[in-house]
Amino acid sequence: MSAARTQPPAPSDQPAPEALNLNRPRAWWIGSVLLLGLIVLVQVWIGWPQLLAPWLAFPPWLLLGLLALSAGSYLARALRVSVYFAPLMTGRFPTTLRLSVLHTTANVFLPMRLGELLFPWLMQRYFHHSLLGAGLSLLWIRLLDLHFLALTSLFIAWLRAPALLWPLVALVWLSLLLVLPWSARLLSGWPDSGARWRRGLRRLASAAPQRLARVAELYVWTALCWGAKFFAYAWVLGYFLSIDFWQLLAGVMGAELSSVLPVHGVAGSGSYELATLAALLPLGVPAQQALAGAVNLHLFMLGGSLLFGALALALPVERCGKPRVTRCAWLRG
Repeated sequence: MSAARTQPPAPSDQPAPEALNLNRPRAWWIGSVLLLGLIVLVQVWIGWPQLLAPWLAFPPWLLLGLLALSAGSYLARALRVSVYFAPLMTGRFPTTLRLSVLHTTANVFLPMRLGELLFPWLMQRYFHHSLLGAGLSLLWIRLLDLHFLALTSLFIAWLRAPALLWPLVALVWLSLLLVLPWSARLLSGWPDSGARWRRGLRRLASAAPQRLARVAELYVWTALCWGAKFFAYAWVLGYFLSIDFWQLLAGVMGAELSSVLPVHGVAGSGSYELATLAALLPLGVPAQQALAGAVNLHLFMLGGSLLFGALALALPVERCGKPRVTRCAWLRG
């Protein structure tokens, strides 16, 4: 990888129009239709008063504890971002936490994954990082997320039918992480010339973590943020559905994978419930109960996201006097 070069002047706080384009009518139209459809379906099939009634008996101390666990998930996400972009974010954790929470909140509430656009924009605004570099780094972070979700699915399979096969498959799956830093260093060393696909692959590899220790540290924070989230959400879902723990985890897994559906509602409405039902119905959970559990889990998630997003806005933004140099300096400018 080429040596870091002198940085250009810091970009203005005013983003370029292409930096954060959330004006996509088709996405908002589809998302709004899904939201309206969910509201009508719940009213006709269950009734909103009946669906929300169990919350009146939800123990307040338990709700606070689950919100605290969810807050721990947000904190672990921010620490992962801080580790990924070290030393750029060193000494500026409140700003990193603000960025991470606002990005996650935007992903929750904006349709069709438009919230992902907020990450590179905030990286440029707060840390003078290039849009391209932040976008490529976010792609690697998402790959780590998918890797851990696949590992979680193996854990769910083991809970359902304990067998030696599942731990062995999990070890093989984890061993794939050993290839990441080696292949990243190899590809990022390619000359920045030649075919376009070679240049693109080099840029993608240069944004990946280059050392095994860094990959391990990132994966630990990935496991902590997802582990806290899965435990909290499974507990909430279990309050509304009397099913086994592995089934609860499967339902939460389906809900979280709703983000990869070809359509995604406003605040995940409709798509979140659809994915949860797709996970629970094959396990024998009655459709009406599964829908009630999915909607209530979604309401807990939305409430927590609103709370943490509002708190994140109160965090200070520590602006640096000039851009800092990072290992992806060539992606800037």
